[in-house]
Amino acid sequence: MGTTTSQAARPAKVKDGPGALPPRAGAGPGRRKRSMGVQNAAGWLFSMPFLVLFTVFMAFPILATLLMSFTDFGLRNVTRPWEANFIGFESYTELFGDEKFLKSLFNTAYFVVVGVPLTIALGLVVAVLLNNGIDRARTFFRVGFYAPVVTTIVAVAVVWRFVLDPSDGLIAGLFSEVGLTAPDFLGSETLAMPSMIAMAVWRNVGTVMVLFIAGLQAIPTEVREAARLDGAGVWQEFRGITVPLLRPTLLYATVITTIGYLNVFEEPFVMTQGGPSDSTLTVSLNMYREGFNFFHMGYASAMAYVLFVVIMGITVLQLRLLKDNTK
Repeated sequence: MGTTTSQAARPAKVKDGPGALPPRAGAGPGRRKRSMGVQNAAGWLFSMPFLVLFTVFMAFPILATLLMSFTDFGLRNVTRPWEANFIGFESYTELFGDEKFLKSLFNTAYFVVVGVPLTIALGLVVAVLLNNGIDRARTFFRVGFYAPVVTTIVAVAVVWRFVLDPSDGLIAGLFSEVGLTAPDFLGSETLAMPSMIAMAVWRNVGTVMVLFIAGLQAIPTEVREAARLDGAGVWQEFRGITVPLLRPTLLYATVITTIGYLNVFEEPFVMTQGGPSDSTLTVSLNMYREGFNFFHMGYASAMAYVLFVVIMGITVLQLRLLKDNTK
């Protein structure tokens, strides 16, 4: 009797199929869709400040600059932009007949071709030494090499102007100690650009060093130990193991360094103003002059997009190399 009563008191199992009980109200797909809708709305709400700032300060200026490059937009159109005349690709075709622009393009290429390999090579050497060769005060040296990266470029450029000053600079003092006269590094058409490249390499080697240290520490120690057991020397280990396994880091460092050097602006702006005789005039500085000194804003916009296409083309090429060599 007790067994029958206890069995009767048990709730019946819910079965699937035609005889199953209907689901509780609000527990079906409709509720899940409403929950996902609330989550999506919350996500858009939280991202809205960024989207507004990005649209106002990034997307809109980029689109406006593109439109301006097809017009003769100038100072008179700042308050009446709708009065700018559409001139199509005239600014773009004019650029490649502009000797000053071609000179700035050559100077930028010179800065990149010389500066990028020096920065990458020196950063790799410093990273290898700090990772393997230096045991004491390793953190001190890492911070010391990275300190210029976090220092404002204007302050760095001002200090370097003092160092390179031909009359009162630090190098001039060293020359005078041995009875020599220091050259005018920033006043010479031959030495001005190499002087700026030296400063850029000194400032940016810390970034490359950090990337290479991270890559070196990711190389398995077993690989190095196996190479040493096989009789590989230091140079053979570096050439046959370190460099191939660092290829992704090497190409990534090359990409970001190249992009930064193609956009070089602060160094010539602070140190030489593009002189002497436009020997340090870069594309970015030339663009600044055309846009904000002469108010040829449509022409400067076309210059900006030519530089953008150059940067995009070089970056895509380097990323293809990165993909092909790390399969």
